[in-house]
Amino acid sequence: MHDFIYHQPQDLNAAARLLGAKAEAKLLAGGMSLLPSLKLRLAQYSDLVALKSIAALQGIRREGDTLTIGAMTRHAVVAASEEVRQAIPALAVLAGGIGDPLVRNRGTIGGSIANADPAADYPSAVLGLGATVITDRREIAGDSFFTGLFETALDDGEIITAVRFPMPLRSGYMKLPHPASRFALTGVFVAQTRAGVRVAITGAGASVFRLTAAEQALSVDFSPATLDGVAADPNGLTSDIHASAEYRAHAIIVLAKRAVAAAQPR
Repeated sequence: MHDFIYHQPQDLNAAARLLGAKAEAKLLAGGMSLLPSLKLRLAQYSDLVALKSIAALQGIRREGDTLTIGAMTRHAVVAASEEVRQAIPALAVLAGGIGDPLVRNRGTIGGSIANADPAADYPSAVLGLGATVITDRREIAGDSFFTGLFETALDDGEIITAVRFPMPLRSGYMKLPHPASRFALTGVFVAQTRAGVRVAITGAGASVFRLTAAEQALSVDFSPATLDGVAADPNGLTSDIHASAEYRAHAIIVLAKRAVAAAQPR
């Protein structure tokens, strides 16, 4: 691991000032992706700005038909939250299936979506629920947030403060987890909202994406059997040592059916 200077600001303004003053600084949330890359010397930063002491970045609150989760809220907290289970049951299921107990008790929702790993779980919820990513500068629609492999719409020095999820009529999440990492070889988040159906796929491409053919079919009849005539195009999907693009294309439909079957009303 290369040397770096560690900072632990007590408020958001102090964190933003540090980022602005240090050209090669990096935010540290749960560290579940960042720290391994530092240990392996795959990344090097002059300063790490830890967000763990900023109370304003933590917590879960329900306001009307939305659920807002602070960026530093840990996966285990989301999974165990009765408020999340009542408002968006599938989100609690998703959080409870991330990694192992260590990852769930250290990793954060903000860190996960900022990292934008193509096999991470939370991006499918952000896109599948049409969430809004709130930063210290603006609000970014979930449909515009993920822009590519490990890439997002965040500007340099911009800090995620919370994610606001609209509560769907019902939703479900299913994934095919890697047996070691628990990352999604393929994962499908399905949500029926008043505005229509959204189906988001993670783990199958360079970035999370929506499957419009499934959305159109489920908008007519929200049932697993409706997807019998729907197929996912393997062109452009990930093919690696774990699964071929064709396998992932097949898994998308299987998992989408299971997610619909498991979808719970709030």
